[in-house]
Amino acid sequence: MKLVLITLPIMLIGVAFLAFVVINRPAPERIALAERATSVRVILAQSQPVAPLASGFGIVRPTRTYEAIAQVGGTAEYVNPALQKGAILPAGSVLLRLAQADFNLAIAQAQANIRAAEAKLAELVVSEENLVSALAIENEALALKAADLERAETLFAGGTVSQSARDAARAAHLAQRQKVLSVESSLALLPTQRAVQAEQIAVYQVNLDTATLNLARTELTLPFAARVASVSVEVGQFVRAGQTAALLDGIEAAEVEAQVSLAEMLTLMQSTQAGAQTLAFDPSAMSEIMRGLGLTAMVRLPLGQDVLEWPATVDRVSDTVDPKTGMLGVIVRVDTPYSSVEAGSRPPLTKGMFVEVAMTAPPTEGVVVPRSALRNGQLMLADADDRLQLVTVTTRFVQGGIAVIAEGLEPGARVLVSAPSPVVAGMLLAVTEDVALMAQLAATGDME
Repeated sequence: MKLVLITLPIMLIGVAFLAFVVINRPAPERIALAERATSVRVILAQSQPVAPLASGFGIVRPTRTYEAIAQVGGTAEYVNPALQKGAILPAGSVLLRLAQADFNLAIAQAQANIRAAEAKLAELVVSEENLVSALAIENEALALKAADLERAETLFAGGTVSQSARDAARAAHLAQRQKVLSVESSLALLPTQRAVQAEQIAVYQVNLDTATLNLARTELTLPFAARVASVSVEVGQFVRAGQTAALLDGIEAAEVEAQVSLAEMLTLMQSTQAGAQTLAFDPSAMSEIMRGLGLTAMVRLPLGQDVLEWPATVDRVSDTVDPKTGMLGVIVRVDTPYSSVEAGSRPPLTKGMFVEVAMTAPPTEGVVVPRSALRNGQLMLADADDRLQLVTVTTRFVQGGIAVIAEGLEPGARVLVSAPSPVVAGMLLAVTEDVALMAQLAATGDME
């Protein structure tokens, strides 16, 4: 009875209340489905000049070196007191002088030989005059003997003289003819003897010139201003011919053979129209091409927190490519290695320094974008409706963290620098301009 009279009515009341609430509550609010925008960072593409850059490292070496080699042997009589390792000597400095006594004796002997040969030549002139006079006398005597022989022949034919008298006259004639022939032979030999003496004088003159030259070679003089690298001679030491007395490095210029990537060099050379055309037709003339491209170079030496710089010129390329690294040696010349030297803060550019060489070509115009924004030759852009657009571009060159676009991208386009995931063409974007990155790209031309 309790169940029927109490519990069931309460349950019915509760069900009725619940039905009333459900029937009378408001309908749920319907939310329409909307497209979700993906947040990305963009930059505004700007066209600006950028100088192509190639860099490498190398060791400084002097452009010219002087090896003081003794051309003659002798005892070192004088050694320049300033000839010490590290010292700088001006052009024309006397480095070494050998004892000259032996060479002076050789000169005196050669001069004496010349005088003796000249005296002999003068003697031949006098002998010629004497022989000419003797020949005239002998010819007169021959004429007399011929007349005697003719008379003897006539008398013998008439029976007046004996045959022995005729033979005696004939013998006397023949003897006189022999004397004449002897004098004539002596005269004929005189031109040859004079020629021999003239040649002998020439030989003695060569000996004199050699002795004089060797005397001059006893003194070694520095042909250009240089810094002493090593010394191997002292006063009183015997110096052999061919021995190296000292090594000196020129200070008027220095050069660096920088190892540069072939790809960077190709980009650098093809950045100008002249370089691109010539490279295709005559790769063997790369050094001449580089001189005509207007390349500039800078040699840099990190020194603590400072970086010292020296202007340089691109001179030539090395003859080979390093087989281990695939790098090309590019040789630059520094004409002012000792300029602006400051004691304690700025040393000269000296041999053995490990330096960086940066080479730049004339600036070329193009749209600059971050290298990371370029993917497989394409860029992602945000169009006017903030939707993703993929465009194919032509790259002029890629350098460091930037890419210079030649075609396919207009200045002012919004280039994505952060990639959405996934990448769907036409997707809605929430665009934010990366002002700091744009300022960095704008300064790229000046920084490079």
